[in-house]
Formats: sequence, structure tokens, C-alpha cells
Amino acid sequence: MKKHLKNHGLIILLIVIFLIIVLTPSGEKILSEDEISEESIEEDKYTHLREQMVETQLKTRDINDKAVLDAMKNVPRHEFVPENMRKQAYEDHPIPIGYGQTISQPYIVALMTQTLDVDENDNILEIGTGSGYQAAVLGELVEKVYTIEIIEELATSARERLNRLGYENIRVKHADGYFGWEEHAPFDTIIVTAAANHIPPPLLQQLKDGGKLIIPLGSTLRFQTLTLITKVGNETETEFITGVRFVPLTGEAQKK
Repeated sequence: MKKHLKNHGLIILLIVIFLIIVLTPSGEKILSEDEISEESIEEDKYTHLREQMVETQLKTRDINDKAVLDAMKNVPRHEFVPENMRKQAYEDHPIPIGYGQTISQPYIVALMTQTLDVDENDNILEIGTGSGYQAAVLGELVEKVYTIEIIEELATSARERLNRLGYENIRVKHADGYFGWEEHAPFDTIIVTAAANHIPPPLLQQLKDGGKLIIPLGSTLRFQTLTLITKVGNETETEFITGVRFVPLTGEAQKK
């Protein structure tokens, strides 16, 4: 009788161990070895594509800030594009993300980031969250990023995506970025990722003395000039970086 009970207990123990191995705490089945292997291969592929992007698209075009290169190498760009566009995620061109918006080509993201020359303690505001990719790159470099998106669906999906990927230092707000985010001003750096034919006055007001603002400035219908503004007291210093083509800043900006 004791031997029978002992065997019975052993069977129960084996069943419990099997359930622990096979099931997750939520009751979902753990990925099989084959599934894990496929997932690892997929991630390795994207890691290779990111490294290739950095070597061929960035380093060859004067992106030489190590911190920026590392950030571009770390952020999984394929997570920020529609699933059916993932194969193109690391190619040298912008990608549509819906609602008439795009994710900028990797080089432009790196160029804008490098031009700002951010410090890890900088208070940064981004206007035009889009998919959240530029915010994620900045989030690799600084402790806090505030980003505003005027299209509610994009703001919601970007917030969820950034949270899922572990970017707890990025706050997303659904609003018209033209008016900035006064609650968290003044900002060391403001980055505008949509074109405008003028610099929104509220953004200049919320920029620290000595702070930098980068914006695609010019015609919202054709091409613009990527422009770096440095605030010096009540004046501004302007530096023209390169020609670009961005989607227009919408909302209040279009009324001017």
C-alpha cells in the first residue's frame, strides 16, 4: 500500500513538473524549440540588417557620433513599420505608416539626431510622433522624451508600441504640437518631424536660452530645408543643414 501511494505521488509530481515546463503562468503554451529557433533566426536577420544599415547608409554619409550610431543599431526599426512593410524597414527611404504619414528614412533620423548633439540630461520635445521611431532613437540617448502626435490613432499605437518595447522614458500625448507642451517646458531641444512654412512661436517660447530646435522649413507642398535654430536670448541663430521633403505639419500650422 505504501509503495502504491509512493508511486502515485511520484506520478503526480511528474505531472506537475510537466505542466510547469509546458505552460506559462498565464496558461499559454510556451513556444516549442522549433518556434523559438524560427523567432531567433528572424531577430538575427533584423539585427544584421540594422548593422548593415549603419555601415552602408550612415557611416558613409558623415554620421559619426558613436552614441547616435549605437542608438540606430539598437532600435528595432521593423517594429515601427506596418507588418507588410517589414522587409523594407532598413532600406534607405521613408515608409508610409497610414493616415498620410511616413516614417523618415534612417539617414534623416540619424542626421537630425546627430545635428542636435543631445546630452543625456536634456529635456526633449518631439513634434510629430508618427510611429514612435524617432522618439525611440532619442530615448536611447536621454533620460526623458516628450512627444506629441495630432492623429489620435497614431498617438495610441505609438504609445502602446513604445511601452511594449520598454521605452518607459518616453511620454506620448495626443494634441496639436504647434502649441508645444508647456507643462514640461522649458526644453533643451525641440525636434519637429513635419514641414512648416514658419517656426511655431509657442515652440520658440518653450525653448531654453541656448536650446536648439530643428525643423524642416519651407514649402509644405514640395521641398524644405532642414533648419537648426539656436535660441540666444531674444534672438535666434540659424543654420541650414540640407534639403529634405517631409509631410506637412497639420492643425494650427496650416492656418498660417
